[in-house]
Amino acid sequence: MDPLIEGYRKFRAEIWPTERARYEALAHWGQSPETMVIACSDSRVDPQTIFAAVPGELFVVRNVAALVPPYSPDVGYHGTSAALEFGVKVLKVARLVVVGHGQCGGVRAMAFGPPPQARDFIAAWVEIGRPAVEAAGEAQEGRQSRIEAEVVRLSLANLMTFPWIAEAVAAGRLVLQGYLFDVHTGVLASVGKEKLTPVE
Repeated sequence: MDPLIEGYRKFRAEIWPTERARYEALAHWGQSPETMVIACSDSRVDPQTIFAAVPGELFVVRNVAALVPPYSPDVGYHGTSAALEFGVKVLKVARLVVVGHGQCGGVRAMAFGPPPQARDFIAAWVEIGRPAVEAAGEAQEGRQSRIEAEVVRLSLANLMTFPWIAEAVAAGRLVLQGYLFDVHTGVLASVGKEKLTPVE
């Protein structure tokens, strides 16, 4: 049995009957999520699961290492920036959340180089995180964890390079938050300017 189809059948049998009204309302009225999440593509770190969210609550973009590139409107392809534009300017989300995580392969690629079999795109992408690697310092003990936190800080800083995000933050219409999820312990920590604070 195809595990995806098996999962779909479980969804139809167990979840759809109790969530049908929600989906029908979302189909009729459209989406109006309050929160947009930028998270890593890592299969262990699902924002909807971490925040116990239901359909329609989160507008999510996922990429390698939950990186937000600096504002750069040009002819290149900008999946994350396009999602930000839609979330902030069209959906008018009230909260932008960056969720990094422990044991991040994208951060490992920043620190030690991408896997040799995956260099077409990853090498250039993780270069966005170079300032985070530098900010983490050279001390080897705990270095990856420090970089993981610095990547969240960098993404938050890069969000503010988007003029319409900076404007919405200044006007009080938008709040930026950063978190780091520990895959091993399941603990979510708020990423401050200088330290991590576990969420109670």
